[in-house]
Amino acid sequence: MKIAIAQLNPTIGDITNNAQAIIVAANEAVKQNVRLLLTPELSLCGYPPRDLLLYPGFVELMSQELKAIASQLPENIAVLVGTVETNPHATTKGQKPLYNSMALLDGGEVKQVFHKRLLPTYDVFDEDRYFEPGYEANHFTLDGVKVGVSICEDLWNDEQFWGKRSYEVNPIEELAQLGVDVIVNLSASPYTVGKQKLREAMLHHAAISYSQPILYANQVGGNDDLVFDGNSVAFNGAGEIICRGKSFETDLIVVDLDESESPILTLQRESNQEIYSALVLGVKDYARKCGFSRAILGLSGGIDSAIVAAIAAEALGAENVLGVLMPSPYSSDHSVSDAVDLVNSLGINSQKLEIKEAMTAYDTILDPMFAGTEFGIAEENIQSRIRGNLLMAIANKFGYLLLSTGNKSEMSVGYCTLYGDMNGGLAVIADVPKTRVFELCRWLNREGEIIPTNIITKPPSAELKPDQKDSDSLPDYDILDDILDRLVCQHQSSTEIVAAGHNPEVVSKVIKLVTRAEFKRRQAPPGIKITDRAFGTGWRMPIAKRLPTI
Repeated sequence: MKIAIAQLNPTIGDITNNAQAIIVAANEAVKQNVRLLLTPELSLCGYPPRDLLLYPGFVELMSQELKAIASQLPENIAVLVGTVETNPHATTKGQKPLYNSMALLDGGEVKQVFHKRLLPTYDVFDEDRYFEPGYEANHFTLDGVKVGVSICEDLWNDEQFWGKRSYEVNPIEELAQLGVDVIVNLSASPYTVGKQKLREAMLHHAAISYSQPILYANQVGGNDDLVFDGNSVAFNGAGEIICRGKSFETDLIVVDLDESESPILTLQRESNQEIYSALVLGVKDYARKCGFSRAILGLSGGIDSAIVAAIAAEALGAENVLGVLMPSPYSSDHSVSDAVDLVNSLGINSQKLEIKEAMTAYDTILDPMFAGTEFGIAEENIQSRIRGNLLMAIANKFGYLLLSTGNKSEMSVGYCTLYGDMNGGLAVIADVPKTRVFELCRWLNREGEIIPTNIITKPPSAELKPDQKDSDSLPDYDILDDILDRLVCQHQSSTEIVAAGHNPEVVSKVIKLVTRAEFKRRQAPPGIKITDRAFGTGWRMPIAKRLPTI
């Protein structure tokens, strides 16, 4: 039997067009004599649909469209479609109203429906808010081949691999015990750095443990703060990879279970290439799915706006990106010249707007209240807010998507200005630490200078007062980022961070800054997630709190 994996990029809620993409994939697969087509988790509505699931009409539309797909499929191909099913026991038994399901379509009908058994509730996942878990092992027989069906998290509970169990049951183990001929896993697994290596190690372990071929189908594309990387993959019963889908692209891959396919090499990727591809796809899909074709950002001559401009140019086309230079009296000559060099290197559009007169106007208006006080952070932030207002005005006037340029290090400690440089519809590098920003720029320049060298080598500065440098207010970024990784990502205590070699006073200062900046992060635009611990839908810290010693 030939099985194909349709690595799809659905738009959340666009059920009709998502259905059409499934039909197109089925028509393409049948040309290659495919008998069974796999699609990702919730491929009909896109993942994650979140509170769209609270609307009964949304769920009903999926049911109607599922039948329509079945009637339009070509002959001799069966398709597993990710969908949502109503739970008939919800009222009488107090269960959740829906199931996260896969429907088997064949012969013009919905033949069987299978329910996801393990529902994740960690990080960005909140599935038990909507779904009741399935309680039966999922399998069906097609042309004499017994196929075991699992959905995403169902795969992630192997006690031997993880050293523990997070759920009572192991659906993959149960399918193997039932004697299936092949196990398929239909997923919507978000990207984080290095995750594919972990997935493939887990799939390799499962294939060897149960001597079963395993086919893994993953969603691709950007949905709000999440990016899905695709990388669908097939393992034979010996634990060898025999087929792999593209990274960060739609794809259709075909596996012939009746033939002994040659194993392919384990994928080796440079992490900066991975991250850059994820950010480009995240910007591209966020713009497309929100109805934008052009983007705008402020260009300061600094490294953060430089990498965001490069990402935007690749995602949307250089001709669709506008960089706005907004120098103040405190801006250095090189901040303007470096920004101009970047514009020329990338081939994007640019506009220069001096903000000196606006600063003077603010000083005049505020003088009755600020008279007799010293110049400080409030005055510095006015410059950022002037720039933010100008960018928002242009974005509103001409229909641009405003991209904010703050990195994760700044977002962590609040080194950013509300209603200023935090303005935007998408925070492109909000999950990228400053040290990684430098790495990305150096990687981007590996075959030629795309980011002007002076932008990479000069000391980082907000340039809101004379001779200002980031190091005046913050530890050096290599120190800061290590502390932040330990605190934010690894949840280490201050004692553990100090024991790792950091100055106690610096650690204490950083913890206070992170804690105090929570209200800013809550008001920030969505940021593209690339790490296991991002300031997005998976970050659920209270704002008003009194933090004990940690």
